[in-house]
Amino acid sequence: MKILTIIALSLLILSCSKPESDTAVKDIASVIDTLIQKKVDSTQMAGAVVGVFKGNDKIFLKSYGYADLEFEVRMPVDASFEIGSVTKQFTAAALLQLVEQGKVNLDDDFTKYVKFDTKGKHITVRQLLNHTSGIKGYTEIPEFGDLMVKKLDRDTLLRIVEKKDFDFNPGEALIYNNTAFFIAGLVIEKASGQKYEDYIGKNLFEKAGMTHSYYCSESKITKTRAHGYDGSPKGLKRAIYLDHQWPFAAGSICSTVEDLNKWNQALHHGNIISETMYKEFLSPAKLINGATTHYAKGITVRKTNGKTMLEHGGGIPGFLSENRYFPEEDISIIVLINSTTQSPDRIAELITDHLFGKVEENKIRFVGDLAPLSGVYKGRGRGQDLTLTIDHNDTTLTAHFDTDKAKPLFFCGDSLWRGDIGILNFFGESDRIKEVGVDDVYGYFLLKKEIQ
Repeated sequence: MKILTIIALSLLILSCSKPESDTAVKDIASVIDTLIQKKVDSTQMAGAVVGVFKGNDKIFLKSYGYADLEFEVRMPVDASFEIGSVTKQFTAAALLQLVEQGKVNLDDDFTKYVKFDTKGKHITVRQLLNHTSGIKGYTEIPEFGDLMVKKLDRDTLLRIVEKKDFDFNPGEALIYNNTAFFIAGLVIEKASGQKYEDYIGKNLFEKAGMTHSYYCSESKITKTRAHGYDGSPKGLKRAIYLDHQWPFAAGSICSTVEDLNKWNQALHHGNIISETMYKEFLSPAKLINGATTHYAKGITVRKTNGKTMLEHGGGIPGFLSENRYFPEEDISIIVLINSTTQSPDRIAELITDHLFGKVEENKIRFVGDLAPLSGVYKGRGRGQDLTLTIDHNDTTLTAHFDTDKAKPLFFCGDSLWRGDIGILNFFGESDRIKEVGVDDVYGYFLLKKEIQ
């Protein structure tokens, strides 16, 4: 059963643009070769595997560079990589399977399944999956630096995090949160009675035919596994150690490019979850103030190049990943890299431009007074407090965080403006703006205006 049309109608379009016709798929090999090979040759990248698929058919599949730099082992096309946060869509799909089975309710307080002191706040399972819980992210706390190299009971992490203040009240904002998906993995284990890795192996990997995917291990010997590398002032170095006790359901899956395409085909064509659960899976989070985000459940839903794109990236010591799926075209673009010095998102973006063509910006002229929008806005971001300064002249708004360089904003209609930092949505009366929402796809930060 195909499920390609169930996309939330309330999408906020990230670029105020009009689509052009698709460009022909041609010369894609030379485009990708030129882009990646020079990075490998200059030792800015250890290696990569890139795949472009139309359904199950390969448009392009090629490996570059090295799986192991020390022994100069060339990268095989079927190399397995740590995919980091691309794991999250697997975790969300697994939980939705358990919802179908009546073992979990998305509106349940998650403490029904996992012991955690929420300080009296009600946090649903759904809010874990869309990053609106407000719980402190464990990868942003200083204690995790010591914890990440140790194999301790997982409750150790929960006891540390539950002592931290919330970043916001549940449902008020969206801040990317690895703690929430860590807890989601524990919910899966409690509801299913199985270890997380056993559950996803049987109910996800087997169903999708993913024969080269598995729960990552920092010690197990696995054939065709790529080794990871980080950057340093002196060049690439071996990735820092991270015990896979901790990425868990937020980032501990290892996979290959071809297996990820099998996953896209299975997930988006009805072989993993039902049509009802798929609709839930792709429903972007809505905040208490009524704002609709671009983050659904372990996956983002947005427009690019005039096309609907379902996407998520991942980053973990030594590895970066990007998985894009275009439902109307049934096209997947997957980029896996075994070093953290080059962006797979940028590579995927250039491939997307080549496949579909760039789009012209549909610029709208703002008519009115820009002065009420200007000012200093402050609030919580991921792992830090944010200060956003918005200035204006007669025709233009500019914005910048802290000491960053000011960049122009472009009017999108209604109360929306677009810039390098994302989509800005101003709240309040036209002459008395009280706060601004900053939507950068993986977050929706609410910043309150400082009273002058």
